[in-house]
Amino acid sequence: MDAFLSFQYLPRNFEYPSFYRNLVELNLTNLEPWRILHDQLLTRRAVGLSERYPSRILVPFARRVDSDDIACWDIDAGYGAVSVVHDFANPGWEQKEEYEDIIGWFRKAIEDLIEFEQGAANETP
Repeated sequence: MDAFLSFQYLPRNFEYPSFYRNLVELNLTNLEPWRILHDQLLTRRAVGLSERYPSRILVPFARRVDSDDIACWDIDAGYGAVSVVHDFANPGWEQKEEYEDIIGWFRKAIEDLIEFEQGAANETP
């Protein structure tokens, strides 16, 4: 599984944060409902985001499986900033959440995991 975009799809001087590299190395890639993007799906999302939102520089890394939400590094928001965008929304309406860095996003992803699991447990008879 390759969870890193090829350099041709990355903005100039972009480097993956060490925290992200550690998540991938530890195989913490399925945080239901969030999943780390990889391989062709990662590349397709990167290309699609650049086509749908040409005024933004977004580097996707995770998607929420129960919606079209994509977690991305938002280059225009500052070094390491993460934005969650609702992919396929009309330009200008895609922004959903912002985090200072991937650690902030990861904390929210863990909260989402807990809520998701509790919801699934409550549905079981």
